[in-house]
Amino acid sequence: MHTVDHLETLCARAWPALAEVPLGNWWMRAAEGFTGRANSTLTCGDPGMPIPDALKLVQRFARDHGIKPTAHVVNGSPAESGVEAAGWRVDLDHPGGAESLVMTGPLEKFADGVVESRDLPGWWELTAGSEITTAQRHVLGSGPNVCFASIVVDGVVVAAVRGAVVEDVLHVARLAVRPSHRRQGLARRLMGELAGWGLTQGATTCVLQVAEHNEAAIRLYEELGCTEHHRYRYWIPAVS
Repeated sequence: MHTVDHLETLCARAWPALAEVPLGNWWMRAAEGFTGRANSTLTCGDPGMPIPDALKLVQRFARDHGIKPTAHVVNGSPAESGVEAAGWRVDLDHPGGAESLVMTGPLEKFADGVVESRDLPGWWELTAGSEITTAQRHVLGSGPNVCFASIVVDGVVVAAVRGAVVEDVLHVARLAVRPSHRRQGLARRLMGELAGWGLTQGATTCVLQVAEHNEAAIRLYEELGCTEHHRYRYWIPAVS
């Protein structure tokens, strides 16, 4: 059973930012604004100094990298009360939603086949858009053991997802299906094949992060046997 801090660390390793600077046990990250996770400071563990002082360094790091100062804070964690006491607030306007669930589940429950990892142009177009930036290429394309999983119909990538194995965990992200091919079970099929790939790489557990408002995705993951492990929110200075 993974602790919250360990699981969050594995997720961060599976989602590498362009700039990563440790602050005690905290982890300051920046990637030109691509995703909240890669452009926030993970506040697990002890920053090695009083939290208000640490948050000042977080703000300086964000300013130096041209991003909004943001703290990735696990709900109910030791850091949460300290971040709030320092005058920060939950970022209710965060594009991906202020609060996310971290869900986990055993791969053997839904593994079905083994997907082939293919770095196709259509994979990038579906998961990141038509114009791929350096930050997107780095966050999605690098990591310890990455899988570019997709389903191709008539030469077109119609479903895609990214997997990355860190230790015994398969990190799942960017699951997408073209509107023209939804409601055909492709997401479930792709997840099953990605899980099969994860097992071949030594993973036993999957982890994924999903916004609390994304009810359809949460329902799919629950049907695959995943359950909520914990939640986190993004915090920003109350006065910028």
